[in-house]
Amino acid sequence: MANLDNTQNEELNQNNQTTDNNLNFENRIDLSELQEGITLIKNEISKVIVGQKSMIEMLIASILANGHALIEGVPGVAKTISAKLLAKSLDIDFSRIQFTPDLMPSDILGTSVFNIKSSEFEFKKGPIFSNMILIDEINRAPAKTQAALFEVMEERQITIDGHQYKMDLPFIVLATQNPIEQEGTYRLPEAQLDRFLFKIDIDYPNLVEEIEILNREQALRGGLKLEQITSHLSKTQISKFQNLLNQIIIEGHLVKYIADIIVNTRNNPFLYLGASPRASIAILKASKAFAAINARDFVTPEDIKKAAIPVLQHRVIVTPEREMEGLTTKQIIKQIIEAVEIPR
Repeated sequence: MANLDNTQNEELNQNNQTTDNNLNFENRIDLSELQEGITLIKNEISKVIVGQKSMIEMLIASILANGHALIEGVPGVAKTISAKLLAKSLDIDFSRIQFTPDLMPSDILGTSVFNIKSSEFEFKKGPIFSNMILIDEINRAPAKTQAALFEVMEERQITIDGHQYKMDLPFIVLATQNPIEQEGTYRLPEAQLDRFLFKIDIDYPNLVEEIEILNREQALRGGLKLEQITSHLSKTQISKFQNLLNQIIIEGHLVKYIADIIVNTRNNPFLYLGASPRASIAILKASKAFAAINARDFVTPEDIKKAAIPVLQHRVIVTPEREMEGLTTKQIIKQIIEAVEIPR
């Protein structure tokens, strides 16, 4: 009888496995074109950049979520070149602004110039009028120049001499800063940091990646890195993908999960400043972007956990006592995520 029961159980398990294999879960939203576009971008960037898969994925997610990204890392870890490669892989307008202590708001936004022929003032657009803007060393410019970005990053428009000028969409700001060298820098205020969807930390490459970097540099033989990159996605396609993101499904219990994480940052005794509702909206958008990148039309708790640290780490402030103990915002956010119950 025991042998008979074992045989029946094996047959039952085989039938269940066959049934599971026959199940075909299809997306309710067609993400095939988006997936193809993401693959093309990743392939182009990987021609030059070694490793840094997490950074590349977050940069792509920021574009899909129509958000800005702050890239932080020590000099020489490919912050600037990554942003330039991303822009080159897209068929959009690109401009680069080097922030310096003597930079004025008009150097970024533009200024009104008197036209002698027409006897009228004409507005000359600044480099901010582009689809993707790389701001290199954003903390090198003083507060007055940094403040010039407030309106344009949030509302995609600028107001000069009482006139409003709309940005051409898509409009994405990628900014870099060095966390080590603080001489001659101006710390970004919380209101400015809150404009960024992500703060992306870039680490040193490991030994294998370092060797690959050297081999690729040797193979270039003086050639330019950007010459290897082909542009693929147009403005229309990017806008289409951004609209697709709005159709990604997120269940009510996962919306509550995001809210629970945000509320916990406000009640955490280790944090002097918690996250605002803008942060919860940012996690919502970012988690949808990560779902789309992974070819899913629905959000999972893993997507939310993946989005939480890059969205929150620049929006919360550690209390002075805990900061002296060496605690970082990233460590506290991880503790909060582990403490909040994952919905089932």
